[in-house]
Amino acid sequence: MKKYKRLLLMAGLVGLIIVLSGCGTGEVSAQSTGIWDRYIVYYFAEAIKALSFGNVGIGIILFTIIIRVILLPLMHFQTKSMRKTQELQPKLKAIQQEYSSKDPETQSKLREAQQRLYAENGVNPYAGCLPLLVQMPILMALWQSISRVPALSQGHFLWLNLGNADPTFILPVLAAIFTFASTYLSSMSQVESNASLKVMNFAMPVMILVMGVNLASGLSLYWVVSNAFQVFQTLLINNPFKIKREREEEAQRIREKERALRKAQSPKKKRKK
Repeated sequence: MKKYKRLLLMAGLVGLIIVLSGCGTGEVSAQSTGIWDRYIVYYFAEAIKALSFGNVGIGIILFTIIIRVILLPLMHFQTKSMRKTQELQPKLKAIQQEYSSKDPETQSKLREAQQRLYAENGVNPYAGCLPLLVQMPILMALWQSISRVPALSQGHFLWLNLGNADPTFILPVLAAIFTFASTYLSSMSQVESNASLKVMNFAMPVMILVMGVNLASGLSLYWVVSNAFQVFQTLLINNPFKIKREREEEAQRIREKERALRKAQSPKKKRKK
């Protein structure tokens, strides 16, 4: 299941790069045709302009925050699902050891046992991919709005021409840093260390950095605000430091209970002698 999830994530990111580089470049306006240009890209641009208060950069920041707030229930659902999946890791590992043979029959039994475990605990292993799939069209529409609607592509914010890449690389670097912070904080709550997750902790920021350097700085601004929001959200509703402390306290309670049980059984053994 994890392999499929990682493959879907990577395929989605690669697909995003391809789509962003291959989408139309013509100007989008109220006279544009097609569902994507007329009803998605155009209205994204209109929403940003309505929130701009005279500065497109402010419009992108406010638009990003609103999108993140709208997606908050979905992200909360993802967080709960991922935490449940993490708690099941010891049981999943035991099942994998039980059905370790690579023959087709044993592998079929392994998949059935895993699905049964997920169903019994109300866990959907694919739930973690849902926010990514929802955000990708938003990201593409935002990039198209910034690059194809003159009011946005010609906008300025601080030192930035929002339709062009950041010449100082400050925003791409900040976007990469916040992306790393977000993924790292999420990985801290894992029950067991995962080599592929560690790779993603570094691969994701690098991909964000490369795209930020080459694409419109308005998109980098979106990434900075969005991932900074994600860091705050993680610390607020899925704080890894709190989760680790709770697990340590639970482990300590279990050890104390076992110690008390052994102590209670010890006099009985002596009396028997």
